[in-house]
Amino acid sequence: MKRLSTLQLVPGMVVADDVMTPNHQMVLPKDTVLTDSLITKLDLYGILTVHVKDEILSPPEPEHFLDSPSYFERLKSSPEFQAFKKEYEIEVDVFKNMINNVVEKNTKLEVKELLDRSLSMVANTTGNIGILDLLHNMREYDDSTFAHCLNVGLICNVFAHWLKLSDAETELVTACGLLHDVGKLLIPLDIISKPDKLTDLEYQQIQKHPLEGYQILKEQNVDERICNAALMHHERCDGSGYPLGLKGSQIDSYAKVVAIADVYDAMTAARVYRGPICPFKVIESFEAEGLQKYDVKYVLCFLENIVNSYIQNRCRLSDGREGEIIFINKMKLSRPVVRCSDENVDLAENPTLYIESLL
Repeated sequence: MKRLSTLQLVPGMVVADDVMTPNHQMVLPKDTVLTDSLITKLDLYGILTVHVKDEILSPPEPEHFLDSPSYFERLKSSPEFQAFKKEYEIEVDVFKNMINNVVEKNTKLEVKELLDRSLSMVANTTGNIGILDLLHNMREYDDSTFAHCLNVGLICNVFAHWLKLSDAETELVTACGLLHDVGKLLIPLDIISKPDKLTDLEYQQIQKHPLEGYQILKEQNVDERICNAALMHHERCDGSGYPLGLKGSQIDSYAKVVAIADVYDAMTAARVYRGPICPFKVIESFEAEGLQKYDVKYVLCFLENIVNSYIQNRCRLSDGREGEIIFINKMKLSRPVVRCSDENVDLAENPTLYIESLL
C-alpha cells in the first residue's frame, strides 16, 4: 500500500481505506476502483492525498473525457501561448523566491509588487485566447505550490471581472488567490513525500496549512481578507471543510471565490494518464456534487461564464458525431444544445450523450 497525491492517481487504482472529509463525511469507501470521474470527485471535495493498494485493476467502465489534441495542440502552437508560457515560467520563479524569503527569512511581503507582476501577465494576454485556456495548457509545468498559487491568482482575477467587482476589489481577490496556500510551505518535506499511510498526527499537520498560512500573513500585516482566504479556502458551505468546519455566511466571501478557483485549478490539472480535461466534464462534476459545497451565487456565475466562452466552439459527442455548441441550457450548464449537420441535439434531453472533447 502507498499514499499518493490526487495528481498521481490513475484509473484502476484501488482505494485502501475509506476516504473521508475532515468532518467524517464519506467520499469513497474502501476497495473502490478509481475512475477518471472519481478522481475528479476527490478534487471537488478538496482531498489532497489517498491511500491506495499496490494492485491496479482495469477501470469498471471506459471513460472518454480526453480532449482531442486538435484544440489544445493548436492553441499550444500559437504565438500567444508561447509568449504567455515564457512569461509564466519567469513569474513562477520570481514568486517562489519572494515567498521563500518571507517564510524562511521573515522578509517583508511586498504584496503590491507580487500583484503587479501577476497582473502584467493578464494585461499582456491579447487576442481571442482566454487566460483560462492558456492556464489549461500549462499543466506540463512543474506542479509546485508556487505554480498552483499563481494559477489560482490569475483565475481569481478573471472570476472577479465576471462578478463585476471594482478594480480595487479585483486586485484584492487576485492577491487572495496568489497567497492562499503559503501555509503549505511549512509542512515538513518528509510528511509531504511520505509514501506510507499518514499517522493521525501527520494528517492533522497537513490540515493545519490554512492556519499556518493565516499566521504567516497576519504577521506580515496584510489585508484581513487575504488572511481569511488563506484560513478559509478549504471551508465548504455545508460545513464539510476544514480547519474550522465553517458554514455558509461564516466563510469570508473572498475565500469562497478562492475556493472555487482553487478546486477548478486542481480539477483541470494534468494527470499521468491524460492531458487537459474537457471543461464540460469539470462543469458536470460541479453540478453533480458542488452546488451544496460552494456558494451557489459564485459557483453558477463561474460556470456560466466558462460555458458561454465555448458557444460556437466545435465539439465531439460521445457517440462520435461532431458539431457546434449553439445554445447553453441554464438549468444544466454541462449539457448544451449542439448543432450536428441538420439536427439540433439537446444534451439535456439525451442523458446518455455528453461532450467528449472540444475540436
